[in-house]
Amino acid sequence: MSVESNGNVKRRAAVWVGVVFLLGALLGTVSGYHFAARSHADMRPVLGDDERRAQKISLLTKELGLTPDQQGKLDDAIREAQIKFKAIREASQPQIDAARAQARDKVRSFLTPEQLPKYEAYLHRIDAERRRNGQP
Repeated sequence: MSVESNGNVKRRAAVWVGVVFLLGALLGTVSGYHFAARSHADMRPVLGDDERRAQKISLLTKELGLTPDQQGKLDDAIREAQIKFKAIREASQPQIDAARAQARDKVRSFLTPEQLPKYEAYLHRIDAERRRNGQP
């Protein structure tokens, strides 16, 4: 092998190392951005009744051109509906909880001892997510 071809091989190897490094940096940057954007999107704030009502009033005011008097009446109507919805949810929550517990017990009944801890971890995650979203 001549000195000239040896230098050429070293040069090509250096170029390839540089290309691989740049591609790795690019892939890392794109992946990091995608992960951060996705994680940030999953962290939406949970709005209370007042905030949700204000958003709906603002949206309908813009779309329908509501007057201040109509906005007040809309606020009253939505507040009244929210109170009724909350009462319905509270009244039916024990039935929902019982049905959820029954379904979970049924699933537990056919899982293997190896699968059971994984299922419990899954339930823990979805229960935590439901609490974060303000659901009972």
